[in-house]
Amino acid sequence: PIEIHKRKLFLWFSHLPQEEKQFGGYFSPETMHVDPLILERKAEESAGLFSSPLQTEGLSSPSVTVEQLFKPTDAWSEGRGLNVLLYGAVGTGKSTVVRKLVLDWCTGTTLTHYKLLVPFSCEDLGQLSKTASLRDLVSRKYLHLRKHPLLSGEGDQAKHVLFLFNGMEKMKLDFRIGASELCSDPNEALPPGVVVVNLLRKYLLPEASILVTTRLSALSHIPQKYVSRYAQICGFNDPDRPESQLAAACFLPSYCWLTCATLHFLHFTDAKAPVRTLTGIYTSFLRLNFGGEVLGSGTNVPSLDHHSSLMLYVVRTVGKLAFDGVTYKRTSFSEKELEQWIGGKTKTDEELCQLAMFRTDVVDFFLAPCVESGKHLLQEPSENDERRYVFAVPAMQEYLAALYVVLGENKSALEKLTRQVSVAIGQASEDVNALFSILSKFIPLRIFAVFNLLKLFPKLYEKISSHNKGSIARTMAAEMFRTEDSYNEDVLDQVEQSLLGVHGPQPQQYSEDQPFELYPIFMGGLLHYGNRVLLQQLDCSIQSTTVAQITLALRKYLVRELSKPQPPEELMDLLVLLYEFQNPRVTAEVLASIRTIRLTNIRMTSLKCFVLRSVLSCTPASYHLDKLDLSSCLLTHDMLQMLWPAFRHTHNLNLQFNSLGPESCILLRDLLLDPKSSIRSLQLCDNPLLESGACTLLEALPENQSLRHLSLMHTGLGDQGALELAERLQKHTGLQELNVAYNNIGDNAALALVDACREHPSIHTVHLYLNPLSDVGKQSLYVRGVPKSHSGSGRRVRVLASVTEGSDLSEDWHPILSVIRENASSWDRERVKQQLKVFLRDLEWGRQQQQSLWKRLHFRRVEKGVRQTLQMLEKDTGFPSTGNSK
Repeated sequence: PIEIHKRKLFLWFSHLPQEEKQFGGYFSPETMHVDPLILERKAEESAGLFSSPLQTEGLSSPSVTVEQLFKPTDAWSEGRGLNVLLYGAVGTGKSTVVRKLVLDWCTGTTLTHYKLLVPFSCEDLGQLSKTASLRDLVSRKYLHLRKHPLLSGEGDQAKHVLFLFNGMEKMKLDFRIGASELCSDPNEALPPGVVVVNLLRKYLLPEASILVTTRLSALSHIPQKYVSRYAQICGFNDPDRPESQLAAACFLPSYCWLTCATLHFLHFTDAKAPVRTLTGIYTSFLRLNFGGEVLGSGTNVPSLDHHSSLMLYVVRTVGKLAFDGVTYKRTSFSEKELEQWIGGKTKTDEELCQLAMFRTDVVDFFLAPCVESGKHLLQEPSENDERRYVFAVPAMQEYLAALYVVLGENKSALEKLTRQVSVAIGQASEDVNALFSILSKFIPLRIFAVFNLLKLFPKLYEKISSHNKGSIARTMAAEMFRTEDSYNEDVLDQVEQSLLGVHGPQPQQYSEDQPFELYPIFMGGLLHYGNRVLLQQLDCSIQSTTVAQITLALRKYLVRELSKPQPPEELMDLLVLLYEFQNPRVTAEVLASIRTIRLTNIRMTSLKCFVLRSVLSCTPASYHLDKLDLSSCLLTHDMLQMLWPAFRHTHNLNLQFNSLGPESCILLRDLLLDPKSSIRSLQLCDNPLLESGACTLLEALPENQSLRHLSLMHTGLGDQGALELAERLQKHTGLQELNVAYNNIGDNAALALVDACREHPSIHTVHLYLNPLSDVGKQSLYVRGVPKSHSGSGRRVRVLASVTEGSDLSEDWHPILSVIRENASSWDRERVKQQLKVFLRDLEWGRQQQQSLWKRLHFRRVEKGVRQTLQMLEKDTGFPSTGNSK
């Protein structure tokens, strides 16, 4: 039976909750576990902790392992088992330690001197209403241990047994003799609480050892004389470990879970994995930590106990504090403010007891102390510094503020009053109607009109309530598009920076004026049905009517804001909001007002690509963007593969200045061949496609008829690529403009390409500047741009090869110089400078050929522009890359 027990226990405790299964086994104890800090405490130290849980830092206690907790103590008599009380606040790792302990015992790596380990959930035991003996309780949960000799109470066999009671605060134990009778028979039926009390008293199986886990506030529930050893679990607050931003975020095992889940979401999002959202991760995190948790009245007498949802209490206290901080742009709070918002207007003794329990067990879970030291965070704290508190994970402040608003906890005084009156009238509606029918015969008509007005009061409440929901939507839109936050990093980069630090140089000055751009996104995410279901389990209900009203108003405000041009960062934030919202209909209606998505210079990741893909997939097949600009986004081949479905929804696709190689051309070729895509312009400037990649891409030309503009500038095309392009051009009849500038193309390949373009029915412009062309070659290109005979189409093909055309200025000199200025910062400077010097030589020669003073002055003006560009390059002054090159 013991081996069966170990096998079954291992299976049960290896089971991952749904919130952790979604990460594909990364979070299992076998792959990732760090022992939290456990400190042995004396009884008097433990009593002091209850009154002031934040003052644990000054107490010096030895660090111990769980195995060391069960070594015999001097004060404990021989022949009796140990009672170990392991306590800690919410999220410090009690359940994780228990889980790891059970798994290690099953595999024989710890506490091997105990032949039998019997874990119990105190929440389950607290639900049992029938009396049962100890052996019945064990066999009810572990049928294979029925009538096991180790639990018979005979001899000293019980010394090989370890009982484990997890979450003792969920059982109301009463150690008074009058309330729980003494019992030493494991077969005698008693209420479960009495059985546990007798085990701890050592009347029942005195040789057995017991491990109890509980919250800080429940320490006093077990008298000191029944505890042989106290131990406090302190999360990962080890002073010997080096502090870093990531370590600070992982100070609690629970927050370590949240940090790892967030990083997994940010960096390992896969198109094949289940859809996950940031709001969903935070909601799951709170469900894991507060699911089923209630806040009692603080008394140990069951008859006076009143339970309320712990999560709802968090929202009404810490959520109110978070909302106040977001409203006034503050991230740190004084002790007075904590007292104001979390203490509230407590009146009764029960409320005061609830508050004491909450402050002891839960407040430290959300808030961590910090020192406000003026200008710099890294300055040493002084005696005059006020002790202040911040949210342990910054995003949690925005999540709780959003939850506080969406749950409707920030009602105005008028709405609170109207709701109360409306409910009262609604409950008495039948009585009121009956009363009207009688009184209408006796009372004057004027008084009767007042009663009729009262009947309309619920409708007035509905209007006020609807206005309130509209203001929530207006707040979301206003916070989303705040002008002062327009040029911050996008919100997903901000989340990563809050965990891992800032990419690049650290800012010298600490700024308290922090943007709260996650706040409206969390508000949108909380309206999603999946999150509302999880919150319902935490007794935090968001009504469907509320969601419908907010959604209706939000759609209107978003469409209004999107009628104005938005910076790329704000547009990315909007896409994240729509993704978190997970409402395809609303997403499609909002996107219907957008015709251009410009994400230039956004640091794209697999997650952002998945967000863009998911949002665009909500639109109907007929929806098309005029332009999708993803230039300078650090795109890779894998990201391109993820974005492939999104490209079907665009006419003009800009992929300039990325890291796309030859393998990406296979995807782009398939995109051009896809009958559902309608790409008219494809810009691939400054991607190392090389000759092989370009040849793969050109395979699509014969069958594609939608492409009008193709830019392959600075892609490593070479002579062979240009000749391949010339050969395939005749098989594509729709192309109008072709850019192959800066591709190391020589005279012969350039002439062959221009000849092919001249014979093409629709091409009107070819870009060939910054290629190593001779003077003779440039002149030949200009001449060949005009058709040979009148029998031809009569069109002239514009060939942009230099700022001059023979002895005249090229009419396209300005666009050529603009393209060079825009892109010089990312190009080979020496090569560009060499080409600019060739331009100057051509301009000087052309100027000397001119007889007209006016034309000479025109040449001088162009020369001045070229020299300025050259001087800026020689001074190594970078040009901002705008991604607008052809």
